[in-house]
Amino acid sequence: MRLIRKWLRVPILIEGKLVKRRKGVPQGSPLSPLLSNIMLHELDLELEKQGLQFTRYADDFSIYTKSKATARRVGNKVYKFLRNKLKLTINREKSGIRRPVHFTVLGFGFVPTYKKGERGKYQLVVSEKSWKKLKEKLKTITRKTTPMSFEERIQKLKEVQRGWVNNFRMASILNKLEDLDGWLRNRLRYCIWHHWKKPEKKRRSLIRLGIQQGQAYAWSRSRMGGWAIAQSPILRTTITLERLKKRGYESMLDIYKQITPVRRDSLFPTT
Repeated sequence: MRLIRKWLRVPILIEGKLVKRRKGVPQGSPLSPLLSNIMLHELDLELEKQGLQFTRYADDFSIYTKSKATARRVGNKVYKFLRNKLKLTINREKSGIRRPVHFTVLGFGFVPTYKKGERGKYQLVVSEKSWKKLKEKLKTITRKTTPMSFEERIQKLKEVQRGWVNNFRMASILNKLEDLDGWLRNRLRYCIWHHWKKPEKKRRSLIRLGIQQGQAYAWSRSRMGGWAIAQSPILRTTITLERLKKRGYESMLDIYKQITPVRRDSLFPTT
């Protein structure tokens, strides 16, 4: 407790000056999730006591109900509990009653199932923001100018891929993973093509991969951009999926199937 108190009393640097602090925790502080879990444990117990379905991570929580009227009633109870019992305040701008399609939590979102006879049920998906962040990470690793060997790229890719798939394995991601894998393989082909550098090196490499000498010479002297060549038949039929796998590449779809060999769609009641 003494260590926590010292952390809470550490001054904040504002415009080059240290300012004393007597209330709150700085944004992004590693202490914030710990204190939130300590303070809001009582809220968890209260929600469980009421038989409510909810999720919470640090100070971010959501409660799921079957109707808007129930949501209003529960929301008022929770607001009073936090204010009167825990002496906490709720950010009214960030809080509110929303339908599942307009709500995301911890990188997850919800979409209607659109199945005949199923009304008010939603499927768990990954939010667009989470997909974008993943693609940016993969793009950084597979950027042709990033100074690393092919083996190092593959190793870093595996770390990001496995961590991401394991985190979002409960969501419906099969179709998007398949598209992402195709894009990622082209990025790797682009790295290999760029690594060959000189036209003569490209010609010899294409011949070793089974391309006839005349065709290999023509492609090695092509004025097409590297990204266009990476998507062309000349590399897709030579630097194949099987050859990439021999170099250590593992698709996100394969990782997903390993982690979740049997999967059921996640359905949630109307919120």
